Amino acid sequence: MQKLTNKEEEIMKILWKLQKAFVKEILSETDGVKPHYNTLSTIVRNLEEKGYVGHEAFGNTHRYFPTITKEAYRKTYINSTIADYYDNSYKSLVSFFAKEEKISIEELKEIIELIEKKK
Repeated sequence: MQKLTNKEEEIMKILWKLQKAFVKEILSETDGVKPHYNTLSTIVRNLEEKGYVGHEAFGNTHRYFPTITKEAYRKTYINSTIADYYDNSYKSLVSFFAKEEKISIEELKEIIELIEKKK
């Protein structure tokens, strides 16, 4: 599975939300400066070539849909990120967020409770 660019991830988030969409529907859901229709169409076709998107043909028009779930993508790339940036250590990841004050003591306690429930 190839890593997606930021723009491709943005388009995938829209497709995960809509489940099935024509390029014009994806375009209407994009935030900020909207890409040209042809540019967006090219991005969607690239996603299809990478195996993230499939399509149904309606004459000359295609309706696109995700072929991978958001959860499957997230699992693959969170594991990759932890391996690449935190030496495969979830402890290092949590420590990073604690040091950056991005996670509270209450949230850490909730995580510990979740872990203990699974034992």
